[in-house]
Amino acid sequence: MTLGSVEAILFVASKPLSYKQLAKSLSITAEKVAEFVETLVAKYNHDDSGIHIIVSDESVQMGTNPAFIEATDGFVKSDIMGELTRAQLETLTVIAYRGPVTRPEVEQIRGVNCAVIIRNLLMRGLIKSSKQQDALMESFVLTIEALAHLGVSKVEELPDYETLSDHEYLNNALDQ
Repeated sequence: MTLGSVEAILFVASKPLSYKQLAKSLSITAEKVAEFVETLVAKYNHDDSGIHIIVSDESVQMGTNPAFIEATDGFVKSDIMGELTRAQLETLTVIAYRGPVTRPEVEQIRGVNCAVIIRNLLMRGLIKSSKQQDALMESFVLTIEALAHLGVSKVEELPDYETLSDHEYLNNALDQ
């Protein structure tokens, strides 16, 4: 495995990962992961970089440079206020009808990066994340509040749930 593999996993994971988790997923040693992390820290953790590698107690996460808090806060604030965008509605629909679903699965179905959209839906309280034991990726489902807002008590009550949750297009997209 390469440095790029660790970098890619940190990019798609929206939470801290232990060196052991990364090592297991990439079939390398935790020591090799630590070497890759050191290289990534040297690559990203500069004053003018928008991205930083955050390391704490044998865990690592890719995040934003705290120096740009005003820019990110302004973006996030405008992003969580107001109406949902078409992309947010599409992502919410995929999670509603296909959940629990991981971010890469949502991206495979939609064909675009959904990191910011998923973060926004989490911040709005419309979806929640859960992580299965030993799973590298967290999965997402609708929250009780989102279900209540839609006027249902469980996702199976959504219109055409049985047909759409097992739709051929979704199955084909995930099989690729």
